[in-house]
Amino acid sequence: MSSVPGADKKVLAGVLAIVIPGLGLNRFVLGDAGGGLIRILITVCTCGTIGCPISLIEGIIYLTKTDEEFVETYIDGDKAWF
Repeated sequence: MSSVPGADKKVLAGVLAIVIPGLGLNRFVLGDAGGGLIRILITVCTCGTIGCPISLIEGIIYLTKTDEEFVETYIDGDKAWF
């Protein structure tokens, strides 16, 4: 297990973004409820053509970052998109 606080969310957020794209669950895991709701709205309004690919890309990005980079960018930095 990683010793970097917040890194435990990386795998869960990444897997949810890849396995269940478009529902914004990865954003909820990261504590960004507003971003999650926006993702759901985008997915519904575009029938998944925009929301799902965004989530897939985000999931891949999450999983390819080191624990330190992930925490710095998405937990401490509160980066909302990509």
